[in-house]
Amino acid sequence: MFRNRRARSTVDLTAAVLPPARRRSALLAVDLLDIPWYKRAAPALVAMALVALADFLSGKDRYLAPLMTVVPSIAALTLRPRELLLVCSLGLLTVFGLSHYDQVDNVNDERFLFGAMVSYLVLTLFSAWVARIRMRRAAAYAAVSSVAEAAQRALLRLPGPTVGPLRLAVRYASAADDARIGGDLYSVLETPHGTRVLVGDVRGKGLGAVQTAAVVLGAFREAAYDESRLRGVAARIEASVERHVPDGEFTTALFAEFRRPGAVELLHFGHVPPVQVLADGTVRVLEHPDPWVPLGLGRLVPGEPDSWDLPFGRDDVLVLCTDGVVEARRDGSGDFYPLAERAGPLVHGAARSPAELEAAVGRLYADLLAHTGGVLGDDALLLLISRADPGPGPLAGEPA
Repeated sequence: MFRNRRARSTVDLTAAVLPPARRRSALLAVDLLDIPWYKRAAPALVAMALVALADFLSGKDRYLAPLMTVVPSIAALTLRPRELLLVCSLGLLTVFGLSHYDQVDNVNDERFLFGAMVSYLVLTLFSAWVARIRMRRAAAYAAVSSVAEAAQRALLRLPGPTVGPLRLAVRYASAADDARIGGDLYSVLETPHGTRVLVGDVRGKGLGAVQTAAVVLGAFREAAYDESRLRGVAARIEASVERHVPDGEFTTALFAEFRRPGAVELLHFGHVPPVQVLADGTVRVLEHPDPWVPLGLGRLVPGEPDSWDLPFGRDDVLVLCTDGVVEARRDGSGDFYPLAERAGPLVHGAARSPAELEAAVGRLYADLLAHTGGVLGDDALLLLISRADPGPGPLAGEPA
């Protein structure tokens, strides 16, 4: 009897899928709350020490204490208002000390001290106001990011490491800077008609793309259980997109159905072709001979899409991705990421266990980040699939 398994998330969305540069940006956005105050005060204290050192080394005939005005400006970038006032008070005492050392605190030269003190105090108060505004903006950003992250979790519903006869490993990263959400989508469902997979890429980014992705995923989760054929599932999604998505918006998509051991059925809607890594390490780019137009544009062309069957053995790995992966440019040269070349050595042998499949997607994602210098310019999705059942290898008559 068919059992509907509850999807369980095995990946922490914010920790596991964001590259290091994005995680550092997230810390800055929440006002550096995870960093101790003395570390946040270090830049201002270092600037203070450098000004004092320069004044001492230049001798008493050089009055460099006015350079201390850089301290409030630097402190405004990292400190809270009260912390800023505390650090700048130390800077004020340093100005007094340097003025006494340079002998400008006497009656004849006190006008220099007065100007330096007034400038420093005014800039300190202004910097405290800037720090307060920064904190308010950071709080607003954190609130938006939290809501966006909750929406992303509810939308994607990350599957477990095993769905039906399949093992899965996934990495997803959004390129949106103002919210951790994007237009790439995927879903894996165990249905009465086989285990069905959808990978898609919505045109655009941000909340508009997420709304379109919600339409596509919602239609897929309903149609995948009702329709006996994969083309019927795609037709239902096409109808939903036409009804609920604005004209001109479209979604590239790739459907896969694992109905019987040793084979996979693919249905292509203008999406990035998948890559198959065979048991011996050979790599195949599964280019459809006649791909269909993306979802949302079906009414513009006559006919209907055709699916195709391919061998998929128990030691093979299917690599699905979005264009954010294959169009990721090398830092410096601008070359696209060569997924077909890199997938073989990085993924070969990963079908042996869930742990090895998870390690393989981690290696592939790390290699992608190394290619781009650690920052992705577009949403990126990597989904690795292998068979978990002890079914047969490739179809009879097909090459291994």
